[in-house]
Amino acid sequence: MQMLSENSSLSRRGKYFRENFRYDLPASLVVFLVALPLSLGIAIASGAPVMAGLIAGVVGGIVAGMIGGSPLQVSGPAAGLTVVVAELVANFGWKVTCAITVAAGVLQIVFGLSRVAQSALAIAPVVVHAMLAGIGITIALQQIHVLLGGSSRSDAWENLTALPGQIVDFRTADVLVGGLVVVIMLTWPLLPENVRKVPAPLVAIVAATLVAIAAPIDAERIELGGNFFDSIALPELPTGNWSAVVLGVITVALIASVESLLSAVAVDKMHTGPRTEFNRELLGQGSANITSGMLGGLPVTGVIVRSSTNVATGARTRASTVMHGVWLLVFSVLLTGLVQQIPTAALAGLLVVIGIQLVKLAHMRLALRTGDLWVYLITMLSVIFLNLLEGVGIGLAVAVLVLIWRVVRAEMSAEQFGTDESRQWRVSVRGSLSFLALPRLTKTLSSVPADAHVSLELDTDYLDHAAADMIEDWKRAHEANGGTVLIQQTGGAMIEDAPMAPPARRAAFGRGLGLVPWKFWQSGTATDSPRALQPIRDGVDEYHRNGADELLGYLTDLTDGQDPDTLFVTCADSRVVPNVITSSGPGDLFTVRNVGNLVPAAPATDTSVEAAIEFAIDELGVSSAVVCGHSSCGAMKALIAGDASDGSGPVASWLQNAQPSLAAFRSGHPAGLSAAVAGFDEVDQLGIVNVAVQLQTLQRHPVVGRAVADGRMRVAGLFFDINTARVVRVTTSGVEVGEPDGVPRRAIT
Repeated sequence: MQMLSENSSLSRRGKYFRENFRYDLPASLVVFLVALPLSLGIAIASGAPVMAGLIAGVVGGIVAGMIGGSPLQVSGPAAGLTVVVAELVANFGWKVTCAITVAAGVLQIVFGLSRVAQSALAIAPVVVHAMLAGIGITIALQQIHVLLGGSSRSDAWENLTALPGQIVDFRTADVLVGGLVVVIMLTWPLLPENVRKVPAPLVAIVAATLVAIAAPIDAERIELGGNFFDSIALPELPTGNWSAVVLGVITVALIASVESLLSAVAVDKMHTGPRTEFNRELLGQGSANITSGMLGGLPVTGVIVRSSTNVATGARTRASTVMHGVWLLVFSVLLTGLVQQIPTAALAGLLVVIGIQLVKLAHMRLALRTGDLWVYLITMLSVIFLNLLEGVGIGLAVAVLVLIWRVVRAEMSAEQFGTDESRQWRVSVRGSLSFLALPRLTKTLSSVPADAHVSLELDTDYLDHAAADMIEDWKRAHEANGGTVLIQQTGGAMIEDAPMAPPARRAAFGRGLGLVPWKFWQSGTATDSPRALQPIRDGVDEYHRNGADELLGYLTDLTDGQDPDTLFVTCADSRVVPNVITSSGPGDLFTVRNVGNLVPAAPATDTSVEAAIEFAIDELGVSSAVVCGHSSCGAMKALIAGDASDGSGPVASWLQNAQPSLAAFRSGHPAGLSAAVAGFDEVDQLGIVNVAVQLQTLQRHPVVGRAVADGRMRVAGLFFDINTARVVRVTTSGVEVGEPDGVPRRAIT
């Protein structure tokens, strides 16, 4: 058994090297080259030891890469936590900040074990985008001072107000080195694609370092203060101010978790491989932060820049992420001397560009289009001039207020129609109607003249008692002044229900089917005109207001002709709605309706059905023909009662075409016996037998028969059970009562 296990393991390794290693290796090298300068720059911007960035990069690649739930996501120190870490270092010192990182990692593991990862994604994207923009501007304001040869201040306002003086007192050497990095970073995307395969940050830092070494300029260099292993140090516990420490732990854990999960979602959209296991990803990120904090490294998150590079360069498995961490480790141990040749202004220039790139115009335009620009601007400014946690909290609060405003705000309008003498007005209210909307509702209703005939159309999914009471009071007052009020309710929330129970959000009956039956919203008219045709007229008006524009989108390709798939023969009964029970739309069904869904046998005296069959098959080329009966059919009742036996009168004469169905039912047709077992009553048993007999008649039709024999079409039967709103399949020998999973079967007696 042990030998078999070893052979299996060797087989898997061999398969990996054959299929994936040649993709993962070059991808890991490219990601390493991107991560190296970013790790150094983020450490400097955070006020942490420079080597802390490399430690976090190594741990993020190896630990998070091996444990995390997103195979192609690359983790490491991220710009999103720079402001937070800088504040923690300033308040508590570096070693206590490492302890906070460890505690944040433990909290992330708790998040992962409690399986709440998806809930972290509930933060509005506009708040996340604005948070990143605020962080980017803060980083840029800090590092522009370093690029100019100075040092950054403690907050964004001081950096902003001190900037003019720093510009005047700039150091030429630092500006030349940092400016070179900025120029390379900004112009690199304009170069040919084969050149852009080399990472821009690496090219910029190498070029700036070579210039600083070769040219006779005195640019300040990075100071590591020891090699990789010398920089490893255990964290220290704080000596006080525990409330601020706890707040820091929560802040780091939440931001690192949200940034990692959002990055993982973005990475999933870039490839077709395995999807992210979000709870496992938090376990991986938490483990990485515990390890990084214990070794003296920066906090770790999933980083979209490195992750997108990993996917774009062809990585197939998590081995690419892990190998990139190994390359960082090798470089940090063996080549630290090279790092100390890099000018600080070069990394400052890199961070200025990275900070500016966090402010994305696409996110601003999206916020403008979706009406969230105020949320974006308030969040961004709060992050810049307050702090990250307060800024995000304020942004979330504003986003929630905007959401509440949109949810509770109903659309209202009042307009006159008809002639001035008719004094007819239409008041329309759509959306959620609560006490918060009463001022606008009162203003809208007060614009209607006192003696007007008012049609009040309520299409509401939520209506509380305050709003219902106000409408009733206004109706009584308006009618007392000589006016009339007709309330038409098409939504799911009804006025009469408001005093009976707490308000609940309900969908309108039939809206999911595209149906709102007249009786649910028409209870009369606001005028003295006769009732005849009024439902049709009102229905057409309602369609023009709410349905025409939507339907137009489905009719665009049908303006010059039809191309239906199915000839659908069904009953003229008003309860049968073919497009609804088949989930079809305009242009799908060529429908023939008659009393009893009959197909007259040749020689037929009524050629209407005959013409429809020939036109559907020969001219339209339908691929199927369906006969659909229904329960409680009046035609079947008449047959059983013998009302159609004499053949006198148009209905009785037409139902002579159904006499073969009645004879087959009485002789024990298999479809009738099957329907009886399924629990259908006598009338419905006959209806099912009638569908089976009409199928046989249809198959004997010369045009249909040829099409079926040639394989050009198929014939099928359906039965619509009005009592359960279910459709069952009917064959020439029986009824199939099996229904889709999750749908109850009809009881069998």
